[in-house]
Amino acid sequence: MKLAIVSAVAVAAAGFAVAVSYSEATEAPPANASPIYGVTIPEGYRDWKFVAPAQEAPPLDELRAVLANDIAIDAYKSGTLPFPDGSILVKLAYKRKQSTEFPPATVPGAPTTVQVMVKDSKKYPDSHGWGFGRFIDGKPVDLAQHETCLACHESRVKDHDYVFTRYAQ
Repeated sequence: MKLAIVSAVAVAAAGFAVAVSYSEATEAPPANASPIYGVTIPEGYRDWKFVAPAQEAPPLDELRAVLANDIAIDAYKSGTLPFPDGSILVKLAYKRKQSTEFPPATVPGAPTTVQVMVKDSKKYPDSHGWGFGRFIDGKPVDLAQHETCLACHESRVKDHDYVFTRYAQ
C-alpha cells in the first residue's frame, strides 16, 4: 500500500513537471517581440552607455548611435570576444538633417528604427548566439526584414562575433 501511494505521488509530480515544461515551451512571445528571434526592446535602454556613433550613407542617409548594457560594455572595454551571454546592443537610427542653429552641423532628424541584438547562446544556437530585433515606432518589422539580419552579419563581421560596431575610445 505504501509503495502504491509513493508511486502515485511520483507519477503525479512527473505529470505536473511535464505540464509546466510544456506550458513554458509553448508560451507565446510578447506582443512586441521580433519574428524569428522573439527579441523585444529592452526596458530602460535609453539609460545605457554609449558605444559609438555611425553615419549611414544614402539611400538610408541616417545617423546612428549604439548603446549597450553593462555586460556588453565590459566586453568592449576588455576586448572580450565572443561577447558573453547577456550582452545587449541597441542601435538608434535617425534621418540626417542639417541643423537650423548651426548650418555646418548634421543632427538627428526623425527616428527611423531601433535595432536590438541579444546574446544568448542557448536560446539562439543557430544564429551564433545572437537574437535580432528591428522596430519602427516600438513595433517589430515584418518577417522578411528579420530574415536579412543574420546573413548580413555573417557575411561582413564574422571575425568580430557578428557585431559591426566597435567601441569608440
